Formats: sequence, structure tokens, C-alpha cells
Amino acid sequence: MNGKIWMQWLNSYCGHLKSKTCSELRRRIENPKRLGLPVIGFVLVVAAAVAQAQQPKKVPRLGYISATDPVTDATRSEAIRLALRERGHIEGQTIAIEYRYAEGKRDRYSELLAELLRLKVDVIVVAGGDPLIRAAMNATKSIPIVMTGGGADPVEVGLIESLARPGGNVTGITNLATELGGKRLELLKEAVPKLARVAVLFDSVCAT
Repeated sequence: MNGKIWMQWLNSYCGHLKSKTCSELRRRIENPKRLGLPVIGFVLVVAAAVAQAQQPKKVPRLGYISATDPVTDATRSEAIRLALRERGHIEGQTIAIEYRYAEGKRDRYSELLAELLRLKVDVIVVAGGDPLIRAAMNATKSIPIVMTGGGADPVEVGLIESLARPGGNVTGITNLATELGGKRLELLKEAVPKLARVAVLFDSVCAT
């Protein structure tokens, strides 16, 4: 099974997900372990397809790139490692993970992605928003790219063709937080009728 065929299979798999499931994947995930589970589901599907096309005993190599630094990103990366381990994929034994951190510097995206490509990773996990995802798309059209939930509507910004059929080499989960903001405020108003002023805290790192 070559790369093109199994990527077509992967996109077809995503397209057969029920709408309710897709909606659940788009919700913001607060619990670290819950963050790792849906992301790792996509990673494992890709890794399994890669393993079938490789020579026996070759360890799949996962490229992990973050827009932040190791400390800031620790919760997300650890959740993914734990989810992998629970499914029998132990880092350094059955799977190799190459970590790269941009530390908030967008001008490093291309450089770090180029390093991952030279290492011939089998899949790239993007821990960042739309700019980092787009940089990964510009870096490769063949290696699968897995989004981990950051960013806006991936269809609206042109990352994928549709939620049902992503197309290309990008898949994963995303948070449609902006679209749900109005509904959340409406529910809050119903719960607290006397509500007159609301403050919103926004983490700008998630958009880098």
C-alpha cells in the first residue's frame, strides 16, 4: 500500500464519521488526557498504514512541531505520549518521536519543518494554530499532517476542503470556538439573568 492510496483511505475514513462524532471532535478539550485521545486516534490510523508499507522492524517516526516551547507545550505533548503508551506504542521502543519547538517565533517554522523532512518522518503532528499548519502544508504535500485542535474553522481558512472529506494530506481535530462564542454567552445569560458585564480571557499562544 503506497502513501497515496492509504492517504485516500484515511480521508475516506474521516468522511464516514457521523456528524455527531465530528461535532464532538470539534469541541475544545480541556482535560489533558482527553486532548491526547482524539489526536492519537488520527496518529495511530496513519502510523498503522505506514507500518504496513514499511520493512519489518522499522520503527515509525513521528514528527512533533509546536509553536511554543517545551514547558508551555508539556501538557499537550505528555497527553499524546500517555495515549500512545496506553495503546502499546512506547517512545524509543515501538515509535520514535522527533520534537521541534518554535518558541513563539514564526520565522522558525520553515527551518524546523525542513529538519523533520530531512529525518524522513512518517507523520507530522502540529501543535499550533493556522499559521503553523499552513507552514507544514507548504513544506510537504505527501506526509500526513495531523492538527491537534488549535485554530479557527479549517474549511473557512482553506486548510481542508470539507469536514466530511478533508482532501489533501491534512486531517485531525479543530476547535470551532469562535462560532460557539455567541451561543455560550446566550446560555450564560439564561443561567444568570442579571448578568450585565462579561470579561473574556484569550490565550494568544493558541493562535500562533
